Amino acid sequence: MTRSYNGLIRPNIWPPKLNFDASRNITPVNYISPSNGVINIDVGRQLFVDDFLIEKTSLSRVFYSPKKSENNPILLPTSKIELDSGECPVASPFNDGVWWDDRQRIFKMWYHAGWMRGTAYAESNDGLHWERPDLGIVPGSNLVLPMREGYLRDGGCVWLDSFTPNSNERFKMFQFYRLPDGSESGEIYTSADGVHWNFETKTGLLGDNSTFFYNPFIEKWVYSIRTHKLQDSPTSSNVRTRLYREHSNFVKGATWDVNEPVMWSWSDHLDHPDGNIGDDPQLYDLNAAPYESLMIGLFSIFYGPDNQVAQRRGVPKINDLQVGFSRDGFHWDRTSREAFIPSERTKGSWDRAYIHASGGVCLVVGDELFFYYGAWSGESPNLKGGSMGRHSRANAMYAGGATGLAVLRRDGFASLTAGNTGGELTTKAVSFSGNSLFVNCDTSAGQLKVEILDSENNPISPFIQDNCFPISVDSTKQLVSWKETSDISALRGKQVRFKMHLVNGEIYSFWVSQSQSGESNGYVAAGGPEYRGSIDTGG
Repeated sequence: MTRSYNGLIRPNIWPPKLNFDASRNITPVNYISPSNGVINIDVGRQLFVDDFLIEKTSLSRVFYSPKKSENNPILLPTSKIELDSGECPVASPFNDGVWWDDRQRIFKMWYHAGWMRGTAYAESNDGLHWERPDLGIVPGSNLVLPMREGYLRDGGCVWLDSFTPNSNERFKMFQFYRLPDGSESGEIYTSADGVHWNFETKTGLLGDNSTFFYNPFIEKWVYSIRTHKLQDSPTSSNVRTRLYREHSNFVKGATWDVNEPVMWSWSDHLDHPDGNIGDDPQLYDLNAAPYESLMIGLFSIFYGPDNQVAQRRGVPKINDLQVGFSRDGFHWDRTSREAFIPSERTKGSWDRAYIHASGGVCLVVGDELFFYYGAWSGESPNLKGGSMGRHSRANAMYAGGATGLAVLRRDGFASLTAGNTGGELTTKAVSFSGNSLFVNCDTSAGQLKVEILDSENNPISPFIQDNCFPISVDSTKQLVSWKETSDISALRGKQVRFKMHLVNGEIYSFWVSQSQSGESNGYVAAGGPEYRGSIDTGG
């Protein structure tokens, strides 16, 4: 068995072997706890999205969704390629990716330009206003990959790899193509600048809307493989599910035998049908990224209607994004099944349907998380229900793709809350090597006090409740102090518990920093203006 960064133990058989469950039962979250019962919290902010760190509590958990930006849509189809001759206008991440490049100090976006027409690139200084540079790769356009005759670009994914020692492979890309002979193919590319791309290899067998991500906790590239058309079982042949494949080398890992990837994830009976459609939900996409001390996953849940029905009616398919959390990168806790980023489902809305996440999942911008997503209106100047464009997949169901932004409080996926009567939380036994305790909380109308307990659950002086200065602020990074000190370095390496006393407020996370500046040493997903690379080390 292998011990992970947070003390979890990975079994010898890894990745786990799951069997597809046609009855849509829930996949259990089978973390194997550390043998000594102590969780190391040196990596990242510790989020209260599940019970992983909680010994006991009287607080209540509340989940939150990001707020769609008032600037939406932040990118609409305007160029010749994006307008697609008036058939299926699209300027939208179809997974693709949005990243902060800390070397050039700009936001970068790769997106789907015109339905199946190509991969384009845009950049921004603020993440809200985007420009399309003339790259010269396809004259007069911002396309980064010239389209080959007869090829149709489907889903793709882009990753900025801040860990690679090879600067020529700093950017990585997957693209799914539909070929002139009717076959399908995945292709892998690398790039030094995200603009000029080198073909590396074709992938193993996979379906459209496959993606990939890097899991730094296990130092593996993970291929999130759509199973549609891959399974021999008649039960699963029309069901969108996901296979899992991991490898330490991005290029070498992209080729696999058909039986090497393992069954991974699917929709279950807690994913309820849309009342206006009635179809069983399916798992369309699964994008993930490391955020602080865990993996954040965005699950694109497909509610229908079936492709043929959508095509006949000329309406886009309904997808919502849900959020999940993983401590090992394989098992996902999806306690909340509310839409994290919903489709509006209203005719005339720019984000009526077909919501897809972007590669990298989110960016950290000040006290907020930026989630970029693609959405479709189903509006086409030339195509209506049942009418077809220049190829068999050009229909109004795929028209009107644009880019949106949704904003969430830093760490704000879930909080533990208390009312006027107050409540308490005691963590499991933890260890750390830092100096300063921080919390992310909103106690502007109440207060939070913290004490530290020893292995026998006795308060450790001077870190007792009565000595703690009450915290009555709304802050995403608040130092905890006691009358004598805020330095907890004397407790480094020891088994302790944190006990939190909360009145009329919310707490989102806690962590122990190496300094009073509050850096977490955790991961920041697709980066952000305050960070160098993908880790919060203080800029």
